[in-house]
Amino acid sequence: MSDMRYPLADIDNVDDDIRAQILEVAEKSGFVPNVFLALARRPDEFRAFFAYYDALMEKETGNLTKADREMIVVATSAINHCLYCVVAHGAMLRIFAKDPLIADVVATNYHQADISPRQMAMLDFAVKVCEEPWAVGDADHAKLAEHGFDDEDAWDIAAITGFFGLSNRMAHISGMLPNPEFYTLGRLPREKK
Repeated sequence: MSDMRYPLADIDNVDDDIRAQILEVAEKSGFVPNVFLALARRPDEFRAFFAYYDALMEKETGNLTKADREMIVVATSAINHCLYCVVAHGAMLRIFAKDPLIADVVATNYHQADISPRQMAMLDFAVKVCEEPWAVGDADHAKLAEHGFDDEDAWDIAAITGFFGLSNRMAHISGMLPNPEFYTLGRLPREKK
């Protein structure tokens, strides 16, 4: 879809708290990700979405790294055929993993990715939650535990998968496209300091 079904919000016409949040992101990234302006047209949903996003993705506790969290988003968003989330979170995965190739492989077939057995178990669990959550059982939790994940980590993996299932669906129905900047972020290996 080349045009968004719902117009992006005009940053000059959004509530002050939302404008401040958008401008903070723009300052850090150098651009305004389309998802912010897409959701800003519905202020209550914007606030709820980003509060839950922050609770899941910016969390400092648990055994999931920022790269792990982004890897879950990329793998499950690929299953849901969400171009926006695969490209945007693929950029974040490349940056956090310091690997310019990882996101493309995870999005295409994570079983071929150069990831640890721990990350493979994490993605196996996330994909099962994405594709057949009713089939997740004790054996799936036990496999996670073999790789050092506890029940709270399983909750986090499932919550990230579920949250981005919502995000993927809204990106689809709105025709939301990734900003061009996302395609190139994290493509070059970082220089060692």
